Amino acid sequence: MIIGIPKEIKNNESRVGMTPGGVFELTKKKHSVFIQSTAGEGSGFPDKLYTEVGAVIVDSIEEVYAKSDMIVKVKEPIAYEYPLIKSNQLLFTYFHFASSQTLTEAMIKSNSVCIAYETVEDEDGTLPLLTPMSEVAGRMAIQQGAKYLEKPIKGRGVLLGGVPGVPPGKVLILGAGVVGVQAAKMAAGLGAHVTIMDINMKRLRYVNDVMPSHVTTEFSSEYNIRKHIQTHDLVVGGVLVKGGKAPKLITRDMLKLMRPGTVVVDVAVDQGGCFETTKATTHEDPIYIIDDVVHYCVANMPGAVPYTSTLALTNVTLPYVLKLANTGWEAACEADATLAKGLNIVHGEIVYDGIAEAFA
Repeated sequence: MIIGIPKEIKNNESRVGMTPGGVFELTKKKHSVFIQSTAGEGSGFPDKLYTEVGAVIVDSIEEVYAKSDMIVKVKEPIAYEYPLIKSNQLLFTYFHFASSQTLTEAMIKSNSVCIAYETVEDEDGTLPLLTPMSEVAGRMAIQQGAKYLEKPIKGRGVLLGGVPGVPPGKVLILGAGVVGVQAAKMAAGLGAHVTIMDINMKRLRYVNDVMPSHVTTEFSSEYNIRKHIQTHDLVVGGVLVKGGKAPKLITRDMLKLMRPGTVVVDVAVDQGGCFETTKATTHEDPIYIIDDVVHYCVANMPGAVPYTSTLALTNVTLPYVLKLANTGWEAACEADATLAKGLNIVHGEIVYDGIAEAFA
């Protein structure tokens, strides 16, 4: 099969669809790999490393799409790429269709086959291709939240870890999934007082067992959320509805309950966000302020640490890329139920319930 790896052109997205090590495994199996010039440089992988393992460097994104049977990316195609996608072409990337009707309609029109990393699902319900980026985003949520709590950036002027004689900052985390647990781990490591909320008691019991005593768990309800946002300095939204839109757990009127300079970080922004006031931002212009509350809603948070993120992503996507390349998407999905759940749009038809429900 001919695999194409275009350069990501979303704002400040420096990750690349595959490392040189991943490409080596493909060319070893006699597959052809075309990669756009400088596609890997942002992640620390110059063109030379790709040519050394058998990839062919091409100058333009148009060439990559034109030559390839399968496109391996990181982020969803943007408007410039829509007309480049060929009928029957296989696209393997993060799509997050439920957050964009425009993207969904464009992929339906393209007559391509769209397999979304974020809905590939194991038998136990885990999402193996979403997990590493959720781990990165959960940890970064605290790193960024701590920064934007600083007064020069309009935050409350709170040091999350506190100092002797001064209590630590308070972090409220909505969702005890991968994002929430990683965020709690980072916040606890800084010495912050952490409250993590979820409606899944099994997850809360797990968190209670593995986290230190200054991480407390509480059942998530609107009443409890309204209570805690009045006293917490940083609020992290880490809820996930597989393939669907995130629920709005913090509404516009709740912002007035927060103290001026409170920071909210919405990691669910790719799925429409779990705050009513969420709007996607970029690393170039990451924050905005509503009712004196600082919002950080960058839609590709792991893109800020592309070396780490690209390695982590290729670790989990490569086995599936090899299956798709070796046998074609139909045989690969028939043989692997986990991969089959990644099918979102096939030849103009939505085949994933969460997307159909999102747009009625």
